[in-house]
Amino acid sequence: MTIALDGFGAEQGFDVLAEGARRAAADGIGVRVFGPERSLGLSGVEGVEVIPTTEWIGNEDDPVHSVRERKEASVVRAAADVAEGNAQAMVSLGSTGATMAAATFGLRRLKGVQRPALAVPIPSPKKPVLFLDVGANVEVRPQHLVQFAFLGAAFSAAVMEVREPTVGLLTVGEEAGKGRPEIVEAHRILKDSPGLDFVGNIEGGDLPAAKVDVVVTDGFTGNVALKVMEGAAKELAGAISEVAHQNPIAAVGGMLLKPSLGGLRKKFDPDTTGGAILLGLRAVTIVGHGSSGPDGVANAVRMAARSVRVDAVGRTAALLREGGAGRAALADEGTAEPAGGPA
Repeated sequence: MTIALDGFGAEQGFDVLAEGARRAAADGIGVRVFGPERSLGLSGVEGVEVIPTTEWIGNEDDPVHSVRERKEASVVRAAADVAEGNAQAMVSLGSTGATMAAATFGLRRLKGVQRPALAVPIPSPKKPVLFLDVGANVEVRPQHLVQFAFLGAAFSAAVMEVREPTVGLLTVGEEAGKGRPEIVEAHRILKDSPGLDFVGNIEGGDLPAAKVDVVVTDGFTGNVALKVMEGAAKELAGAISEVAHQNPIAAVGGMLLKPSLGGLRKKFDPDTTGGAILLGLRAVTIVGHGSSGPDGVANAVRMAARSVRVDAVGRTAALLREGGAGRAALADEGTAEPAGGPA
């Protein structure tokens, strides 16, 4: 098992990315890192190979244009490495738009898929919820939301082992007519779609409450909602810690709760998940958090390896075919270019 890792994009620097690669390699995963050899300092690390490149695509660059013109950029070379069969999946902590463009152009979409979608498992006390799109497509049409629903349900069943996953559309009310026109139209199509357990609209509070197994929305709304939940979880953990040290009695209670609170904090830490998977491509692509620490980098690589091991792409494609996911979405087959994302 070998994973191609974009050697740029980690906000905390090359040392963090290099340490994450070391930890993943210690688990027996081969890692091919595309980046500056001297800055990464990975020479001689068993299981890690550095393919030197100093060119990269940042968040301020136009993703589609840059991917087409800068063939030596780290994320472009990582995608090409997978396409050539040297690695089985790719991971990038850099620009979401550039990663999506490089992966879409280099790895190609599954048959019938119009736009790949970023999906991430959201932790919940009840069960994990697959949430998509969280940043790949800022603007969507009804048929894109329909296809996201099938992609999410297929991945949930194939990889997260959820039997007959339930699917909900995120909007401003449970009634069928609530939301923007594309939401209303997607709801109309989904309620009559065979092979999909669509339960209707859900509201924001239903997402952390795990009312359904798969939650579908556009990339702008999804990215904002995801970052609000991550920020709220972090602030809540800090507030609980502060209260637990206000007086001796509270401190005793805090000490008793510390193991449980630590486990809860880790569960909601973005580094624990590792990143989001770009669904709808012919090879696994993981978009990691730019702010990841070493554990986040390592877990992104592990997530990629695990997805390959369970044949996430093949099983998702098979379930898409069985469910006829393309039927409602083939009217706009020419939409090939990524829209880019806010992440």
